[in-house]
Amino acid sequence: MSLKFTVGQSSLTGPRTRNEDYVGVVTPSGEQLSVKGALFAIADGVSGNAGGGEASEMTVRTVTTDYYATPDTWEPFTALDKVLVAANRWLIAQANANSAMAGMATTLSLLVLRGQRYYAAHVGDTRIYLLRNGVLKQLTTDHVWDRPDMRHVLKRAVGLDRHLEVDFSEGALQEGDVFALMSDGVWDSVGEQTIHKVLGLYNNPQMMCDHLTKAAIEKGSQDNSTAIALRVEALGEDTLLELLAGGRHLTVPDKLNVGDIIDDFEVLENMYESRASLLYKVRHTTTKQFFVLKTLQPALATDTESCNGLLNEEWLAKRVVSQYVPQVFPVSVEKRSKLYYVMSWHEGSTLQQRIDSGHHFTVAGIGKVGVDMMRGIGALHRLNIVHRDIKPANVHQGSDQRLRILDLGVALSMQTSKSDVVQNPGTPSYMAPELFEGAVATPQSDIYAAGVTLYHLLTRKYPHGEIEPFQNPKFGTPTAPTRYRPDIPYWLENIVLKAIATDPKQRFETAEEMLIALEHGELKPILPPARTPLIARARLVKWQWIAIFSLILNFLLIYLLAVS
Repeated sequence: MSLKFTVGQSSLTGPRTRNEDYVGVVTPSGEQLSVKGALFAIADGVSGNAGGGEASEMTVRTVTTDYYATPDTWEPFTALDKVLVAANRWLIAQANANSAMAGMATTLSLLVLRGQRYYAAHVGDTRIYLLRNGVLKQLTTDHVWDRPDMRHVLKRAVGLDRHLEVDFSEGALQEGDVFALMSDGVWDSVGEQTIHKVLGLYNNPQMMCDHLTKAAIEKGSQDNSTAIALRVEALGEDTLLELLAGGRHLTVPDKLNVGDIIDDFEVLENMYESRASLLYKVRHTTTKQFFVLKTLQPALATDTESCNGLLNEEWLAKRVVSQYVPQVFPVSVEKRSKLYYVMSWHEGSTLQQRIDSGHHFTVAGIGKVGVDMMRGIGALHRLNIVHRDIKPANVHQGSDQRLRILDLGVALSMQTSKSDVVQNPGTPSYMAPELFEGAVATPQSDIYAAGVTLYHLLTRKYPHGEIEPFQNPKFGTPTAPTRYRPDIPYWLENIVLKAIATDPKQRFETAEEMLIALEHGELKPILPPARTPLIARARLVKWQWIAIFSLILNFLLIYLLAVS
């Protein structure tokens, strides 16, 4: 079930010569409503400054357009923060470029409804109200000076300052909730008692807005009067698993053989088989184009979690548009008879397959692998996706010499299920030390895995030895790669050692930082990692060392007294 609501809006110029308020309402349908939600915005251009109307209009237009252009994997607050910062910079740039527009600024209150929650962003003195179960609540705080003679002077507004500080809030939705967004020309004139009465009087949001704006003008409002009202009729689904509910009727296919036909695809080869999944090379029966078809083992046909996981993996992979990740071929669930998804096929082999075949990587070749791998990982991180299983078996090198990151089956995203966030499913030898202590995977843990991958390509060893499943390893200072392979240049060794530092704070902060270090190489080498002090390696606090030293000193003094 999708989110359902009714909405109304009204804006009256009043005694002013022009209307400097601006309203934005975006109500998408289908998957976009479930993923991004519906957006409602109201802005009031700052009076007394040139360009107030232009500021309010361009801010609302920018936000309502750019919000839906942000990656689907971004949470609403992340996306709103990005577009609001950009809008603020644009207004300041316009004011600096055109003296006639100096001081152009606007208030802004916006609301996003998605699934079963609402998300509000606010700056200035426009307001958002919520009427729930007969109780009216103001969701925003006016950013004005707390003095009677300055209560209309804004402390914050879009375009007022280079550093934009926005109030964000969120909460659960309930059926029957009524939200109202309005400019100060309405709420300052009619008062909360009238707002409460009007929102409870009508079931039609349009009638609410018409009543409020007309009442404001009749009560002598000297400003533009603008209001948006919306009523929640039915809640949407809360997770992307529910968004993909249309595919839950699909069943896991039996094991396929070469020559079998499944919908529009002919099986050419069984490419890979694991405990949970199966990958087949297939050919489209019409276009003759090659693809990879991924499905589950038949034994997991009744495992709801695994089936939902495959649907989520497809959803996530669809949203990663990058040359460093295989692209999902769009096949609607209505056209599938079984549970699977299809992605692009690329000739070549994984780095693990090349290792197993005895391939010897040159230092220059590994440097290029590192550069491409970090570009791919960086593309995922920019979408707030943590891969969680970077290793040679999940890095594919095509015959076109292009590197691609494979298998998002255990990847974490802000919008995917968090059921196994703490249970880190990566390959033990490539897992960062903090993951063994129950920490949640982060971009730094992906960087660690990438560092171990480069270390293994260079040396065929692991920095802390091979780690078996369910083992509780101890992490000390990793063995320098040059101990196994003296021809490794110092600058590359320093990069690898920084990436696999035991302390996440000592690693590269982002994939882009590691990428720059690899690209600059010997021209701008990074310093070798600082040696961990003995006190830190032993994990003893300072007072414990003092106690040990004091004990030794006491024994020495007793000995000297005894022999003297």
